Amino acid sequence: MLSNTEVATGDNTKPAVSALERRERVLGILSKSQSLVGLVLVCVIFSALTDAFFTEYNVINILRQSAVTAILAAGMTFVIIAGGIDLSVGSVVALTGVIAAGMMQGGTPVWTAILIALAIGLVFGLVNGVAVAVFKIPAFIATLGTMTIGSSLALAYTQGLPISGLPEAFTYLGQGFIGPIPTPVIIAFLVVAICALLLRRTLIGRYAFAIGGNEKAAFLSGVRTPRWKITMYALLGVLGGIAGVVLTARQNSGQPTAGAGIELIVIAAVVIGGTSLSGGRGSVWGSIAGALLITVINNGLNLLNVSPYFQGLFVGGLILLAVGLDWRNRRTND
Repeated sequence: MLSNTEVATGDNTKPAVSALERRERVLGILSKSQSLVGLVLVCVIFSALTDAFFTEYNVINILRQSAVTAILAAGMTFVIIAGGIDLSVGSVVALTGVIAAGMMQGGTPVWTAILIALAIGLVFGLVNGVAVAVFKIPAFIATLGTMTIGSSLALAYTQGLPISGLPEAFTYLGQGFIGPIPTPVIIAFLVVAICALLLRRTLIGRYAFAIGGNEKAAFLSGVRTPRWKITMYALLGVLGGIAGVVLTARQNSGQPTAGAGIELIVIAAVVIGGTSLSGGRGSVWGSIAGALLITVINNGLNLLNVSPYFQGLFVGGLILLAVGLDWRNRRTND
């Protein structure tokens, strides 16, 4: 007679999948795609609660609003997978944006100003990377320092005042359309697609997972961990410059406080997207789903006239849920 854990199939016996195993399998799948499942569920809920949610105007608005967060989340995914974090992205967005705006107002050609803004973002990324990888300063402390420096420089450069009167060729990057699709959405998609390819198909992605999984083992295996960590922070710095340019073009002004607090939203998007804060696991597309989820929640709550003072409760709850799932997965794997 066969036991409860076996079923007969011809001459062979195969272990039956128990209810507990099925439950664990389903939970594993959900935890890996938690942001996508949450995004679909939230969209269904808001579409049922308000007719204004699934309109063409609102969908385009959601995509446009999430573009800057998506650009930064794509780069932050590399850093967090490798076991790091970067709190300076918000100040990089502000600084690169106001410098690009100030230069264009002074007559500098648009693309020259943009390239200089990206170079400034690169410098901040390199400084962060060297501080973390070479001088072994904890990432939280190092990037907190550069965050403060960047914010101070942005305020000093503008004297606390916005810089307006930007060329139309520049504002098109934030306000224009290519067909029915907003230009910032196209820019964000290209950045995300490239980052996803880099993470899954190139050495920088392979080494990000290796460093985040076990940095010492990666180093002993021949991976030049300082060089690659610097590269990842540099990549995020450049993407911070791109985000600063897009946000400044969208606002049609360089705001010295434009990126304030966005680093927390970006980190939340990456964590909600399934990237482990302990490193070694994550995906770019998951982070983008996390960014969209946060934007959709804020948008839907606005449509329902929920006070903005309470909207952070929902995002905070999502972060706790995502971190809880990550902790559960690590405990199960261990």
